[in-house]
Amino acid sequence: MLAYSTRPYERWASYVRIAGISSPTFRENLMKTSRASTSFSGPAAQRYTTVSPIWSVDSAQGAVVWFGLTFLTAALGALASARASQFYDALRLPQWAPPGSVFGPVWSGLYTLMAVSAWLVWRHRHKVHGSTGLLLFGVALLPNALWSWLFFNWHQGLWALIDIGVLWFLVALTVRAFWRVRPVFGLLLVPLWGWVSFAGVLNVVLWQTNPALLN
Repeated sequence: MLAYSTRPYERWASYVRIAGISSPTFRENLMKTSRASTSFSGPAAQRYTTVSPIWSVDSAQGAVVWFGLTFLTAALGALASARASQFYDALRLPQWAPPGSVFGPVWSGLYTLMAVSAWLVWRHRHKVHGSTGLLLFGVALLPNALWSWLFFNWHQGLWALIDIGVLWFLVALTVRAFWRVRPVFGLLLVPLWGWVSFAGVLNVVLWQTNPALLN
């Protein structure tokens, strides 16, 4: 419970005496009302807590929401990439392009880092930039899931490039917002930002060298 000094109540009582209201009952009721308005506990106090305890219900709800959304995005991308290895092997690849078998493990690790970072920011969402960062994170999941469909399923090289450009910008804003909550939260998304940057460059090269396969 947050406790405050009784001096304001004494000052109120002096105002009451000056006004000529000397009823003890009135003054007592006034003091109770003032204390009720300036002290709170339980759920009311929790709303003003900046960090949710790790084992709290609020923390568990955040874990369900952000791990669920992140791995739902992963599942949608995996659905579009069911035959990605065959299509990827058919492309003219630069020498520095990674083998197709690398993408699955890399994205699994990145999605895990994404979910953890979003959950941590959720626990600190009452701080400055916390809610903004989560909003940006949620919006960035859309182009994240869409890119696999555009590139591997629909073979739209240009639209995939536009999509990954939007994703790069949203991830940059999310890293900035998460960093302002706590630097380590932003650092958790730096591998994603780096991988999206690399994938964007690879997208450009593959689109230019494979015009017949990537419209």
